[in-house]
Amino acid sequence: MKSEKIINLMFIKKTLPALLIAGVFISAHNGAFAQEPVHKDPMSIYRATATKINDLVNTKLDVKFDYKKRYLYGKEWVTLKPHFYPTDSLRLDAKGMDIHQIAVVKNGKNVPLKYSYDNMSLNIKLDKKYLNSEKYTIYIDYTSKPDELKVQGSAAINDAKGLYFINTDSTEKGKPVQIWTQGESESNSAWFPTIDKPNQKTTDEISMTVPGKYVTLSNGRLASQKKNADGTRTDTWVMDLPHAPYLIMMAVGDFRIYHDKWRNKEVNYYLEPKYAPYAKDIFGFTPEVMEYFSNILGVDYPWNKYSQIVVRDYVSGAMENTTATLHGEQVQLTRRQLIDGGSESLIDIVHELFHQWFGDYVTTESWSNLTVNESFADLSETLWMEHKYGADAGNEYNYKTIEPYFQTPGAATRNLVRFYYNDKEDVFDMVTYRKGGRILNMLRHYLGDDAFFKGLNLYLKTNAFKAAEAQQLRLAFEEVSGQDLNWFFNQWYYGAGHPVLSINYQWDEATKTQSVILNQSQDGNAFILPLKVDIYTANGKERKQVWMRDKSDTLTFKLAAKPKLVNVDADKVLLCIKVDNHTPEEFAYQYFNGPLYLDRHEALAALSPHQDTKGAREVVLAALNDRYWSLQVEAINALNMKNDDVRNAALPILTKLAQTSKRTEVQAAALHKLADLKAAGNLNIFKNAIGSESYMVEAAALRGIAQIDAAEALTYAHKLEKDSDGPLKLEIANIYATNGQSADWPFVYEQFTKGRLDTKARMMRNFANMAAKVDNPAYAQQGISELVKAGKRFKEYGQTPRIIEYINTVKAGREKLGDQASAKAAEDGIKELQ
Repeated sequence: MKSEKIINLMFIKKTLPALLIAGVFISAHNGAFAQEPVHKDPMSIYRATATKINDLVNTKLDVKFDYKKRYLYGKEWVTLKPHFYPTDSLRLDAKGMDIHQIAVVKNGKNVPLKYSYDNMSLNIKLDKKYLNSEKYTIYIDYTSKPDELKVQGSAAINDAKGLYFINTDSTEKGKPVQIWTQGESESNSAWFPTIDKPNQKTTDEISMTVPGKYVTLSNGRLASQKKNADGTRTDTWVMDLPHAPYLIMMAVGDFRIYHDKWRNKEVNYYLEPKYAPYAKDIFGFTPEVMEYFSNILGVDYPWNKYSQIVVRDYVSGAMENTTATLHGEQVQLTRRQLIDGGSESLIDIVHELFHQWFGDYVTTESWSNLTVNESFADLSETLWMEHKYGADAGNEYNYKTIEPYFQTPGAATRNLVRFYYNDKEDVFDMVTYRKGGRILNMLRHYLGDDAFFKGLNLYLKTNAFKAAEAQQLRLAFEEVSGQDLNWFFNQWYYGAGHPVLSINYQWDEATKTQSVILNQSQDGNAFILPLKVDIYTANGKERKQVWMRDKSDTLTFKLAAKPKLVNVDADKVLLCIKVDNHTPEEFAYQYFNGPLYLDRHEALAALSPHQDTKGAREVVLAALNDRYWSLQVEAINALNMKNDDVRNAALPILTKLAQTSKRTEVQAAALHKLADLKAAGNLNIFKNAIGSESYMVEAAALRGIAQIDAAEALTYAHKLEKDSDGPLKLEIANIYATNGQSADWPFVYEQFTKGRLDTKARMMRNFANMAAKVDNPAYAQQGISELVKAGKRFKEYGQTPRIIEYINTVKAGREKLGDQASAKAAEDGIKELQ
């Protein structure tokens, strides 16, 4: 499960005040992260792995859909056997269903059974006491009514009714009719009775009867298709290998299928017809990822096929259903939309694919051990970025995507393996995802790639088609490496928090000794830290491997002369908050000699506030032409153009980058920096960038024109509006809000109402100003209504007073125009927020 496409409100909380104060350009990461649940005192209940009384063996379903009522009519034949002890009873999860009949199948006949049902689970009295050597099959006739089920979702998965009918009454124009399912964590029992626990495994067969015009998808292979006399068609999908019940899926709708392949296995991409021409652009790198993961793990992709389908109104980011991953519509992009970031923006595809091994092939035995699913999928993102785009890309990704964990209140108090929690959904958080992925990456660097991936190979092969926990992972690594890893797992898996590390340096010329003074200032015990330290001298670089075992420690190195640089955590993978107290000269040396993105990023971040000094200026200017594009963007954004020396040296470089950079992110950043100058001499540069295939570049160019000639920018905005998206849409909306007319209001209003919180924050001031001056009172009242809604939504971030100021601006503007009705609406809105 990839939850990071839902907005991380905790992350936004840090940036919203600045966005609300000023409409500054911010280069946002393509991804977003899940809102963290509010954690209260942890419950005292130990969350044990579900006891196995009966084991699922096979699940056979025959389902039909009532598109108007939004019901599923199901018949189920579920085969089970006692796990070990004899039993004469069976409990099945079955949420919010109508149960019509329950029977045991004997010699082809259904023998009715007694049962009780509390609307959440079935307790069935079997016809006899079964031994664990005996299988038995239960028949259930039922109706699933998911829209009538009252259940709560989570931060990662914002609903939990299992089965979703999308526009099945066709009331939303332009929206496709679809049906799809979402099983994680325990929601599939809302549409078929099962033992809905992750430590169960079942094969399955699903027959779906659907209108003949629609396509279906499920796990495994499409075994048969039968046309029915009433215009429907029955598709039967068979999953021959066992997997967890929450991974069972269905999808129905008008999809176009692009057929690809990996080795001799089919790989398919299901998209809406509008996006079918872009199937290869979006998903085409999937076979390459399958090959890479198969090679590093030493376990070939273990299933018969791999399909990916994109649906509307999905309740999370994506879901790793076995052989059939389901994505939300955020991956459904055109070629133009894919230009800015390319397949780097489709990291969900990588994440979900790795789950086919970690989560599907081997599954967590309990939600407490969710790390063995999600932390691995998170790690896969860094692995892929490093493999595909180079060491700098992997290093940057590993570094930047841990930030939401550090920014999440309470995250440092939660163990990675968590046996105490309020709700199982709470475990789908930044600790399990981001911190867990970084912990695995640290272990990879500690053991080395060969031992790490051999350990993963052993873990996968030992636990294939079974459920597992973190201790089994530890044992696999220990067997391969020959090392005791309890110290690592105890502090990182079964403990909470992270080091807060300060590093200071002292050279003793008399004794030729370099001291490195390390201090951990976090609450609680010290973290045991294996450290790789690179020492740079006139003779080159020498690596030392040392340990920090106490909260305060001093490392000493006898050297011939004072080193040019001592680089602690030389691989830049340590999960910590770090203050590295190098001198400016040392940071400059680190920039020009450090091999990794983070070496250069740390130096740039440390020196960019000091561009009045020659050494810092040299680093910032050099970074404009860094070999890695993201550091170029950081350098561009850091430029202090008020400094004459900086501006004079940077202008020709910026001009060149704005016109010739092959990375659209760099080109756009350079254009934005030039736009800030408001120099008429740059107008042609901006005009020439209009027409770029990149929405990001066009947005920056349009902003540049607006800074010089507002009327001309408005003309360009009208021309660009029809084929606009993302940052370009936002820039057009801001230009309309600043200089447009009533005819432009619907476009601005649509962008504001449909925008995410960060988009609303960027637009808020200009949106309010336009509502204040637009000559149509109805439009003004639309704007007031949306600002009041925003005031309520932003209340938890302390921003309601500022939004009240914006509504007062609207009120004053409406009064000036003599529009008393709108002024009254603004006044009422303010009272509502106070």
